[in-house]
Amino acid sequence: MSSEPSAEYDVIVIGGGPAGENAAAYAIADSDRTAAIVERELLGGECSYWACMPSKALLRPGHLLAAARAVPGIDANGLDAEAVLARRDRIVHDHDDSGQVEWAESSRIEVIRGAGRLAGERLVEVDGRTLRARHAVVLASGSRARVPDVPGLRDALPWTSRDATNLHEIPQRVVLIGGGVVACEAATWLAALGSEVTLLVRGKALLTNTEPFAGQRVADALAASGVRVLFETEPERVTRSEPKDTGEGRIHGGPVTVRTRGAHSETIEADEIVVAAGRGPATAELGLSSVGLTDGYVEVDDHLSARDVPGQWLYAVGDVNHRAALTHMGKYQARVCGDVIAARAEGRPLAGARYAATADHEQVPQVVFTDPEVAAVGLTEAAARRAGYDVDSVEIDIAVAGSTLARENYSGRAKIVIDTASDTLLGATFVGPEVGELLHAATIAVVGKIPLDTLWHAVPAYPTVSEIWLRLLEARRS
Repeated sequence: MSSEPSAEYDVIVIGGGPAGENAAAYAIADSDRTAAIVERELLGGECSYWACMPSKALLRPGHLLAAARAVPGIDANGLDAEAVLARRDRIVHDHDDSGQVEWAESSRIEVIRGAGRLAGERLVEVDGRTLRARHAVVLASGSRARVPDVPGLRDALPWTSRDATNLHEIPQRVVLIGGGVVACEAATWLAALGSEVTLLVRGKALLTNTEPFAGQRVADALAASGVRVLFETEPERVTRSEPKDTGEGRIHGGPVTVRTRGAHSETIEADEIVVAAGRGPATAELGLSSVGLTDGYVEVDDHLSARDVPGQWLYAVGDVNHRAALTHMGKYQARVCGDVIAARAEGRPLAGARYAATADHEQVPQVVFTDPEVAAVGLTEAAARRAGYDVDSVEIDIAVAGSTLARENYSGRAKIVIDTASDTLLGATFVGPEVGELLHAATIAVVGKIPLDTLWHAVPAYPTVSEIWLRLLEARRS
């Protein structure tokens, strides 16, 4: 049995990333309820210090350089790697979370440092101290990088995404394992900073959850930037001379030798090896067994309540529930979760759309910040057909006045997937320079189930790249 609780709060959140912060803030908004966030590392979580923010800080200079070089009359010589890393450090506040703590305290959220774990119904243990939640405990512990079970790989002390986003030494030669978002983005900024990158991809394509043309265009662009992309190839054995834990983002010892198998069977020597081969739930130390759950992802309903825990007191938001492993979707879930907790605490019915998370089923937006960018929302054509929809699609090059003005030899492509029964969009995909800025219009169309006849009257401004919407609708009409 747990010891007598040393403190009580209305809401206790385990994990202080963006999802956890939002859940706590929404659960106590405009009330006298109390909340605590238990965080073992930095308040702000993976996104703020090791993922979204540092990775985009590293990618942006390369994007701007490419854009400048694509417009005649601009002298764009190259990147100052030292300045790029210094700006990255400023964006992650040199891993100082005092500003985040200040925000939490100003929002009446207590920050408790330590490793939190469940200890029974509404009980949370933090380094020997027991806390009780009057209304809710929210799990927002996120995910961790997976390291494949390849002989010698763990012994070589490979970089994970944390090292790659917080690199302090730029390895001259890099072997990168993976073909998803993290791998493609890391390959993009490492190549821009001067590394010779070899990308080992187990499958036949990159970004396999997107439309096929998206992964192909990213693969072509990476190859054009000097990245060696080896499909249907994986590491068979890894060895390293004098592996050493030199610290995050620093080269972990001597040269690495990677023997590969598959379509390309060879031996590659590199200065560093980076693993970007997926992530798993950070739940092994959460004490899930104390409430009848097994380690792994925590399944939730659309109110974000844990399905297999009675009493509607345990919630899970963000990566840990495996619905949509994206920061903005974790924050979205957290807003819904916080509103649900507040309503239940006040005895109000869960009436209205705001109390159910639905967008993370078939309406998820995502931008992959490679060069070119990939921006997509909703279902791909293949996914829509698997889901049983009768679909039509339009796929065309992005070639409008706005794209011509944006840069010389602009290259982009767009696709929309249409539910023929309702004549509404099920999904949209854009590939091209800075197409992420096109995505929210598509997201509104998908979430709002706006008929194409209505979209015809949403006139894009001229001359912008968004005029591609008109071209897509014209192509469908004809």
